[in-house]
Amino acid sequence: MMSDLTSGVRAALAKVIDPELRRPITELGMVKGIEVGPGGDVHVEIYLTTSACPKKAEISDRVRQAVADVPGTGAVRVSLDVMNDEQRTELRKQLRGDSREPVIPFAQPGSLTRVYAVASGKGGVGKSTVTVNLAAAMAARGLAVGLLDADIHGHSIPRMMGTTDRPTQVESMILPPIAHEVKVISIAQFVQENTPVVWRGPMLHRALQQFLADVYWGDLDVLLLDLPPGTGDIAISVAQLIPNAEIVVVTTPQVAAAEVAERAGSIALQTKQRVVGVVENMSGLLLPDGSTLQVFGEGGGAQVAERLTRQMGVDVPLLGQIPLDPALVAAGDAGVPIVLSAPDSPVGKELRGVADTLSARRRGLAGMSLGLDTSRR
Repeated sequence: MMSDLTSGVRAALAKVIDPELRRPITELGMVKGIEVGPGGDVHVEIYLTTSACPKKAEISDRVRQAVADVPGTGAVRVSLDVMNDEQRTELRKQLRGDSREPVIPFAQPGSLTRVYAVASGKGGVGKSTVTVNLAAAMAARGLAVGLLDADIHGHSIPRMMGTTDRPTQVESMILPPIAHEVKVISIAQFVQENTPVVWRGPMLHRALQQFLADVYWGDLDVLLLDLPPGTGDIAISVAQLIPNAEIVVVTTPQVAAAEVAERAGSIALQTKQRVVGVVENMSGLLLPDGSTLQVFGEGGGAQVAERLTRQMGVDVPLLGQIPLDPALVAAGDAGVPIVLSAPDSPVGKELRGVADTLSARRRGLAGMSLGLDTSRR
């Protein structure tokens, strides 16, 4: 009976998912030992990746609950230990392979991850707000989503996603915090409070490279990058590091803002990237009587989409027009994207519509290795 109970406990632990790595703890080598007493009392020892693991309490609770649900168990005790250097090395190799130099998985020919770089010509158009809502909406659809805050100087993603967690480091591998089922990485998670980041081009490039290569993203369906405004160093680095990244341009209805946004999209001509569409934010204020007040004018999004279509020679659609709503701002400050807090509001519906359109797109076979041997024998 003790042997059967031990087998049942082990089977239950195989269903416990590590909250950071999102894989079973048995598969990750985190189960140190299982002891079953004569009365059915169970003692489970668990390895943590680091002593400072921010999810240790959550892991303990998950293990305790899983074991307690096994028929025949008595009292359940969970104790924690920490992996040694050799175990951490094996874990890293298991997750990322034995490559000495980290590679950017999204830049590899066989990558199936859709990478969207969300860009704007100028600041203040709500680019980050659109990005976090797209990420949360896609994750709510069941997709595996990563969100990279590439706006190093103007980072705001962690606050808008409602997370203050810091990444866990296993050797040179960085485990990103997860908020609203989205893996999030930002330079804000590595600095103290609101300390400004005063870096020039080469350091910005290196930071972006580390976020793409050193972070363990796992198997993502979609990776979203919140770019800084304009066409500077980061936009160029994204094109170099992940040339298959596609651009989503965010603008407002104002014609002057649209002209600037057009430049952000036009950079794709030089970098040989694709612009998948335009999102018009702040597209009119909905009034109580059902009418719409065009606070920032109208037509900017359609103008950008039309002009980029002519320049690119392919269709660049207007993906959506997001109404101006104070609730959208409040949701960002509260750390709960409006697609989650008010999904059926006009703003929530429009943002979810954009997310659905981008989620439904499939990557083509261009640039992908099919693994075919064309040599004659």
